[in-house]
Amino acid sequence: MKPLVTAVTSLILTASLSCSPSSDSGDNPPPDVSSFQVVEAFPGLSFERPLDLQHPGDGSNRLFVVEQRGMIHVFDNDPSVAGKTTFLDIQNQVTTAGNEEGLLGLAFHPNFENNGFFFVNYTADNPERTVISRFTVSPNDPDQADPASETEILTFSQPFDNHNGGQLAFGPDGYLYISVGDGGSGGDPNENGQDRTTILGTILRIDVDNQANGNNYAIPPDNPYAGNNQGFREEIWAYGLRNPWRFSFDATTGDLWAGDVGQGEFEEVDLIEKGENYGWDIMEGNECFEPSSNCDMSGLTMPIWVYDHSQGDISITGGFVYRGETHRVLRGMYIYADFASGRIWALDITDLDNPVNTQLVDANFLISSFGVDPDNELYICGFDGMIYQLAEEGL
Repeated sequence: MKPLVTAVTSLILTASLSCSPSSDSGDNPPPDVSSFQVVEAFPGLSFERPLDLQHPGDGSNRLFVVEQRGMIHVFDNDPSVAGKTTFLDIQNQVTTAGNEEGLLGLAFHPNFENNGFFFVNYTADNPERTVISRFTVSPNDPDQADPASETEILTFSQPFDNHNGGQLAFGPDGYLYISVGDGGSGGDPNENGQDRTTILGTILRIDVDNQANGNNYAIPPDNPYAGNNQGFREEIWAYGLRNPWRFSFDATTGDLWAGDVGQGEFEEVDLIEKGENYGWDIMEGNECFEPSSNCDMSGLTMPIWVYDHSQGDISITGGFVYRGETHRVLRGMYIYADFASGRIWALDITDLDNPVNTQLVDANFLISSFGVDPDNELYICGFDGMIYQLAEEGL
């Protein structure tokens, strides 16, 4: 995310190169953009700066919404629901001093129904740091977490109060993936993006079901730098990222998609793959960021899609490849948005050499995140405190 800005009307501009295997998105016709709008999914509920929406995968059909200030709320996945329950409150542990700090992400263990484990990503101060922790649900109430059950899994220093990443999610392989920004400020002053000896500027992949080397996690043996003797962080799955605020796994193919927030010119959509270097801060989007004399593009993985800032779109909010049933025309398309402009797009990724981008709606609110329910239906977190859905006329 970036500091709050006024939503503006804008246009998508720049497509880019692709270099990865295709996702299976079928032969969808272009969506009828005139038919889409956003509607409140749960009119009886509101939140304070919601940043994430997750479901626990336990058959309960509950949804959980993360608030930046350090709270998680749970409620029934029912449009008529009128009340929510506080699931976890760690406001006293979370710092929100920086606009991009706070309780930033939530992931339920794949075996949550049996072990009650869930994981959070938050920022803390004194010293400024990111904390990845595991909590356990109360044995007496499935709608209450045990705040005393916290086990810190991984912590690392944050040199500045922005570019914290914040997403965490379990992949189809059962490992926990974590997005980490480049450490903040502007222009990557510490050159973290291209430094594999630091956790910053990466997506991590760790095994939280085992412990090794004095850590509360282990390194998956097939991580790209597992066992290296060059001082590279073995947790790294991919690097060269500026601020991968939101990523998600395609529920059908298992592909990992991320929206990487840009500096001053470009926003990008990336297909994240093992050991790949996504170019920051050599590149921003598909253009050189470093002076041309230092712009060596060899070995870099280019974005699947890029858009520029010229029309007011300035901070990408990564979304999901849509796999629900409500909007058949969107199946297999990557749905994402711009936090600042509020515009939502569908990126047809059938042919990654020629992706087709279509604006679905120009919302009048800031879009902080997306989420899906157990049926893979899509939800939109509005920074205005409401949870929204896409709707089509006639449905």
